[in-house]
Amino acid sequence: MKLTFIGCGNMGQAMLKGILSSEKLRGTEIIATARSRETLARLEKDYGIHTTEDNKKAASWGDIVILAVKPQMYEAVLGEIKEELKDKLIVSIAAGKSLRQLEELLGTDKKLIRAMPNTPAMVLEGITALCPNKNIEEEELNTIEDILSAFGKTEVIEEKQMDAFIGICGSSPAYVFMFIEALADGAVKEGLPRAKAYRMAAQAVLGSAKLVLESGKHPGELKDMVCSPGGTTIEAVAALEEYGFRSSVIKAVERCSEKSRTM
Repeated sequence: MKLTFIGCGNMGQAMLKGILSSEKLRGTEIIATARSRETLARLEKDYGIHTTEDNKKAASWGDIVILAVKPQMYEAVLGEIKEELKDKLIVSIAAGKSLRQLEELLGTDKKLIRAMPNTPAMVLEGITALCPNKNIEEEELNTIEDILSAFGKTEVIEEKQMDAFIGICGSSPAYVFMFIEALADGAVKEGLPRAKAYRMAAQAVLGSAKLVLESGKHPGELKDMVCSPGGTTIEAVAALEEYGFRSSVIKAVERCSEKSRTM
């Protein structure tokens, strides 16, 4: 099996790193394109893959083609490589590009999967939503799930759910980074050194997320386990509620999802 990346920026490289680390594919089975020769040279050196500036050559080479260029470049790039994508399994990771839009650009006969990874893929802890079009067979979807699971978890969803996924997973790392930063700021205010505060806050968030995933308990139940009567935690929870913590997070997801719908 041969894999093509059309474009290989930060997200493309995160995916590439995971795929190679898992040994699902070898570097010699992957080709990537980029606009600068410096980027191509670095990709070859760091990952041992094939590279080219020629999108048409790369598209014709792979069995699976991952479209990893910026959304505003889709029309031009897909117009360039459309003829090379016959009989290919095509994966698009562009936000705001629906299957209908992709079919309008490439044809309704193409095998298309819309995918949305997130940046924790860079440390192999991503979550990727997948939405196949009607031409994708179960075995083909399984193949893509297997490849993309190299850098985290995958979930197959309906396309109408993709905007909500972007709101809670695609963009939410930024919310979590802000939360970690705010926790650290609070700790610094209370006298902790900043570097230690960042490490402690990040580990607390990591451990809490792992506890949700591995315990199977409702997040509210886990919260209640920490909140002793009259204790420190319930005092902090009350302050978060007083200043609109949950309503702010809900509103952030709504605004993000709405922006995704209108892109």
